[in-house]
Amino acid sequence: MNDILQITIILAFSFIATIISRRIQIPEVVGLMVIGVILSPSLLGWVTGGHTIEVISEVGVILLMFLAGLESDIELLKKYLKPSLLVALTGVFIPILIFGAVSIGLGHDISTSFFYGIVFSATSVSITVQVLQEYGKLSTKAGNIILGAAVVDDILAILILSVFTSVKKQEGNLLYQFMSEIIFFIFLFLVYKFIPNFWKLVNKLSVPKKHVITALLICLSLSLLANSVGMSAVIGSFFAGLAIAQTKVSDQIESAISEIGNIIFIPVFFVSIAISIDLKSLLTAPMLILCFTILAILTKFVPAYYAGKLFNLDKEESLLIGAGMVSRGEMALIVAQIGITGTIINQTVYSDLVIVIILTTIIAPFLIKYILNK
Repeated sequence: MNDILQITIILAFSFIATIISRRIQIPEVVGLMVIGVILSPSLLGWVTGGHTIEVISEVGVILLMFLAGLESDIELLKKYLKPSLLVALTGVFIPILIFGAVSIGLGHDISTSFFYGIVFSATSVSITVQVLQEYGKLSTKAGNIILGAAVVDDILAILILSVFTSVKKQEGNLLYQFMSEIIFFIFLFLVYKFIPNFWKLVNKLSVPKKHVITALLICLSLSLLANSVGMSAVIGSFFAGLAIAQTKVSDQIESAISEIGNIIFIPVFFVSIAISIDLKSLLTAPMLILCFTILAILTKFVPAYYAGKLFNLDKEESLLIGAGMVSRGEMALIVAQIGITGTIINQTVYSDLVIVIILTTIIAPFLIKYILNK
C-alpha cells in the first residue's frame, strides 16, 4: 500500500503544481520537478521512490517520446538531418573534452574525468518535447532539428558509454554490441516501411480500441528491443511513433495515448526525476556545483547555437535549438547510475552529478520559454 500512497501523493501534488504553473505562467514540467524536490527525502520525505514508481516513470518517458514521434514529420527530419548531426556531434564531444579537462584539473583521475564528460554529453529531449508541445512549437524547423539531434546524441552517448564500460571491465564484446545496434536500426527501418501494410490488417479486426492497443504494443515492443541491445528504450518508442505517424488514424492514436500518459505516467516521470536529489551537496560543494551547472549549460547551448547559425537558421531558431539541447534529465541520471553501480565513481561524485543534472533540467524549460517569448 505504500507505493499506492506515494502515487496518490504524486498525482495530487502534480495536479496542484499544474494549476499553479499555469497561473504564474511557468512551464508545467518545471512545476512538476519542483514538486519532486519538495516531496523528496531531502525535504518532506513523503516520496522515496521504489520499484513501482520506477516502472511507472519508465513507461511515462516511453509514452512521451512515442508522442513526440507521432507528432514529428519524417520529411522534415530528413530535410534537417545535416544540422541535426552537427548539433549532436558538437553536443557530445565538446562536453566530453571540457568536462574531462576540468575534472582532471580538479584532481580526478582520467577514468573519472572521462566519465564526467560522458554524463554531460547525454541530452534528455523528453523535457524539451514537453515544453515545445505546451507552446505548440514541436513541429517547427527548430523542433525537428532538436528531435533529430537528440536521437543521434543519445545513440552516440550510449555507444561511447558502452565502449568505456567494456574497456573498464576489460570485456571483449564491443563488436557484438555494435553489430546488434546496427541490426536494430535496420529492423527499425523495415518496421517503418512495413507499418502501412500492417495497418491494413489491423483495420480488418473487430476489436474495440484496436488501433490504440496495437500502437501501444508496437511502442513497448520496440522499447524493449532497444533496451535489449544496450540502447535507451526511448529510441525504440520514438521510432515507433514515427512509423505509426504514417497511418490515417495517427491523430486518434495520439489523442488516446496523450490522455493515458498525461493522467498518470508522464507526471510521475517528471516528479520522479527530482526525487533522487540530495540537497546536502549544495551545502558541501556549492561553488563546484555552480561551476559545473554553468559549464553543463554552455557546453550544449553554445555549440548548438553556432551549428544552427552555420546552416543559416535565424537567431531565434538557433537560440531555441541551443536551449532545447541543455536539459540532461533521465538520460544523464541513467549514465550516472551506471557509474555508481559499476564503481566507476564514488557516492560523493554521484551526488554532485545528480544535483547538476537536476539543475540543468529545471533551468532548460525557463530558457526555452524566455526565447519563445522573445
